Amino acid sequence: MRLKNKVALITGASRGIGKGIAEVFAEEGADVAVNYLASGPAAEDVAAWVRSRGRRAMTVKADVAYRGEVEAMIDRVWNELGPIDILVNNAGIETIVPFLDLTDEQWTRLTDVNLRGEWLCSQVFCRRAIAEGRKGSIVMIGSVQAGKVLPGRTHYAPTKLGLEALTRNISAEMTPQGIRVNCVHPGLIDTDMTAWVMKRPDLLPGILAQISVGRAGEPREIGTVVAFFASDEASYLTGQSIHVDGGWVGK
Repeated sequence: MRLKNKVALITGASRGIGKGIAEVFAEEGADVAVNYLASGPAAEDVAAWVRSRGRRAMTVKADVAYRGEVEAMIDRVWNELGPIDILVNNAGIETIVPFLDLTDEQWTRLTDVNLRGEWLCSQVFCRRAIAEGRKGSIVMIGSVQAGKVLPGRTHYAPTKLGLEALTRNISAEMTPQGIRVNCVHPGLIDTDMTAWVMKRPDLLPGILAQISVGRAGEPREIGTVVAFFASDEASYLTGQSIHVDGGWVGK
């Protein structure tokens, strides 16, 4: 119960890695706000699962790319579940587009969600926490593509590498205020987002051959690392980025 009685807001938590994080957090004793944008019923299912473990939960719709929606989200969670102790910036989108075909609109939308959104949620959270004299923890969710070149990601990969700089710089300013900031870069995780890879017998074996443990990860395996970063056990850990990728980057 490393997160006992903590209140956590997890963005993009209706499925995949976000769902796995929410499940682990509930088992570790946290109350969870499940953010979503389009998957309301799925978000309600995650919240119901959290409640089945004896914790409080709520769902909250917001597009993390827009300040007004982020501010309304944080206010609502703060009022309904209590002051937020942990922010997990998990919301993100991925598209695969060849460099020469990438449009302005594709670049802007993806970077707005994946990088600006994490900055925006962090800023709104930190302003509220500091104003009320509270401490906290932020965990960014990046990607193995921060350190791995894959085709068609000239818009996606820079956002994930940028999260490392964002993490270090927010940490430098916020840790003295009592808010630690760290980043987790997942590797190939078996989720809806990667289903197209997992179903490709012509593609999957070649990728798994590059991963030292020889398999894809599970969302809850990311959740356990995020829970550690968010817990008091990691009180001397801030400004750090870690690849949870089964050894893909290092191989």
